[in-house]
Amino acid sequence: MFFGQNIKLLRKRRKLSQADVASSIDIPRSSYSGYENQVVQPPFVTLVKISEFFNLSIDKLIKYDLSTVSEFQISELEKGFDVDIKGDKLRILATTVDSDNTESVELIPHKAKAGYTVGYSDPEYISSLPIIKLPFLSENKKYRAFPISGDSMLPLVDGTIIIAEYIKDWNSISDGDNCVVVTSNDGLVLKRVFNRITDERALMLVSSNPVYKPYFVDVNDILEVWKQVAYIGTNDLFVASEDIHNKDIIVDLQKDIALIKKQIFD
Repeated sequence: MFFGQNIKLLRKRRKLSQADVASSIDIPRSSYSGYENQVVQPPFVTLVKISEFFNLSIDKLIKYDLSTVSEFQISELEKGFDVDIKGDKLRILATTVDSDNTESVELIPHKAKAGYTVGYSDPEYISSLPIIKLPFLSENKKYRAFPISGDSMLPLVDGTIIIAEYIKDWNSISDGDNCVVVTSNDGLVLKRVFNRITDERALMLVSSNPVYKPYFVDVNDILEVWKQVAYIGTNDLFVASEDIHNKDIIVDLQKDIALIKKQIFD
């Protein structure tokens, strides 16, 4: 259990004293100090008060070591993303950050794809992945790079590298969005996604190649969804316009494509 160290971390993030928190939830400071130091456990009523004060579920406060979670992720948790049907059962997203606490872009090499559905939530697995630098991406979003296989999403061919943004709320997916959908049964697939969560609790996945038939995936089988914002093809780099801060950067990035591909396929 991580309850004591978690509430201490959250309190210090807000630059509050133990007395400040204790006063806010109407308990003695000595009692709150005991909870942080794990000398005593709070009664359920007090546990609920602490959960509401920090805007985190009791489950997150107890089960997860928040010291291993980035500032971005804690902020997202505090916004209340905690409802399974939205995909927010995955709010504790294993990730890596640089020395400035900025989210990194992890790259999933072909040889690591098979293990992703098992290791996607394992910080040790994620930290073992190579990192790529793409300066045109927003610092306020989480991205990951996925190589695709096969011919189901032509004109994107086998070996294309998809740069995708993490989708925390699956209800926000628009019909026709290209997304990397991670499922427990099929692993990583890039498809056009049609949102049928409200009516059927499912996403409909459609290939651009008509040889492949559309199919539905129940939300309970989905592990993650990542929306495509860019791709690195055989000789080029394409980036969705809303994610570019400086189009001149693309010229310099062309020189890095060969290195990125070497990281993926070696």
